[in-house]
Amino acid sequence: MALIVFFISHLLNPNPAALWAGPRARPETIKAVAAAYHLNDPVLNQLYYYFQGLVTGNFGVDPQTGLSIASEILSRAANTLELVIASMVIIIALGIALGYISGMRFGTKVDSAIRLFYLTTWSTPYYLGAIMAVLVFASYIPLFPSGGNGTVGFSYTSITGIFVIDSLLQANWPALESGLYHLVLPATTLALLSFGIVPRIMRSSILDTRWSMHVKAARSRGLDEGEVRRKHILRNALIDTTTVIATTFGWLFSGTIIVEQIFAWPGIGAFSYNAIALANYPVLVACVFVFTLGVIAANFIADIIYPILDPRITLGEGG
Repeated sequence: MALIVFFISHLLNPNPAALWAGPRARPETIKAVAAAYHLNDPVLNQLYYYFQGLVTGNFGVDPQTGLSIASEILSRAANTLELVIASMVIIIALGIALGYISGMRFGTKVDSAIRLFYLTTWSTPYYLGAIMAVLVFASYIPLFPSGGNGTVGFSYTSITGIFVIDSLLQANWPALESGLYHLVLPATTLALLSFGIVPRIMRSSILDTRWSMHVKAARSRGLDEGEVRRKHILRNALIDTTTVIATTFGWLFSGTIIVEQIFAWPGIGAFSYNAIALANYPVLVACVFVFTLGVIAANFIADIIYPILDPRITLGEGG
């Protein structure tokens, strides 16, 4: 992924130094930018410095602000993580619940209604869904604020960097209320626009499991129906769903680019959007790398959860 981003960023503009320096930059400024990023070096040399910066976390200096790109990303990372975690909580709870109900009520009107709901939200583009959410729930029906993360006007000590959690840990109830009030609409919007695959796979897994031989055998042994559904149907259906949830976590990062911009959420997504608009490739490359690490981490966590859901699965065994 990092290699693809490197070559795409070079193909999009033949003279990135002039672009990064700005339209009114002097020739000496353009030369300084080219020297700072080794843009006049052979491609292999540029590739070496590029990977060296990724490995060491040194993404260079933002050509637009003159600040360290790593520090700019770190100052926004907690805000994006707050939004993504809140969205994941909604996706897991709502996706598993709706998928389970839909699978267990297969062929009924409830099943059809649930399928129509998640397919409609899943097929809605991020920009359209986010704009509609702001218009409906922040303008026409002013239930929530249209932007921001609620930190304005509050002084608090940063512990985790996540405003809602820090407010809770410090028992700062007004700040917690403000943070949750600003978080509900963007988190719910991002979740609903991303969660469609989770109930779909959950429903499919329920249908595959509820009529399987081991479930029939459990019922024939006289086990309570609630225990059969909980231990033999739901638990087995969660194995495939866990993979999809991990994949969805990666999709959420791409969704934050649009949602954060529309909701004025000060995170990496909005930072990436501005980098795209300004063709700020050093920042864009760094943001893509960070998002990729998030996807890898999500899949790693999914691999750890597999053996918990199904003890027959062990890590590190050969075929």
